[in-house]
Amino acid sequence: MKKLLLASVGLVALGVASASAADIQQRRAMPTKAVEYVAPVYNWTGFYAGIQGGGGWGRSDYSVGGSARLNGGLIGGTLGYNWQSGPLVYGLETDLAFANISGSSGCGAFFSCSTRNNWLGTTRVRLGYAIDRWMPYVTGGFAYGGVKTSVAGFDASDTKGGWTAGAGVEAAIAGPWTAKVEYLHVDLGRADAPLGTSATYRSDLVRAGLNYRF
Repeated sequence: MKKLLLASVGLVALGVASASAADIQQRRAMPTKAVEYVAPVYNWTGFYAGIQGGGGWGRSDYSVGGSARLNGGLIGGTLGYNWQSGPLVYGLETDLAFANISGSSGCGAFFSCSTRNNWLGTTRVRLGYAIDRWMPYVTGGFAYGGVKTSVAGFDASDTKGGWTAGAGVEAAIAGPWTAKVEYLHVDLGRADAPLGTSATYRSDLVRAGLNYRF
């Protein structure tokens, strides 16, 4: 009787152990949940180069009296560098463009005057706020360009420096490519004109650009 009781207890223990082992194997065989992919946050730091172009309008006031409304277009290239710290993006950008922003009007008593900006460059700092792949920014710095004036049929050309300020938004579109749209106000001050006269040059520009980040 004692031997029969011991044998029964052993069989029960063996069954429990077998069931536990099977349960452990079943738990180990269950597949684990895949880790969810999280896209990396876009980083704006680095050098870039690109092209830019657009249109502008403005005004030129003549020292002999009268003023001309200006309009036209421009196209050129851009170089720059961004450094990102948290959401803030600090940048330095320079550009140079061929331009044809011009206009004419009567001036003085009997004269005709005209003004044309035939090239324009800027060197500016930028301060942006990164929202992943979007970056609105403000910008400002130096502007310089060629101003050609005509008074009573006499022509003169002058290279002038001044200032510019504006704002824009840039977006990462594919791989290393970004696209931007910006507005700039440009003031080149007063340029020398023929016959001892002078003319101011001020313009407002709307430009689009495409950049490649290195």
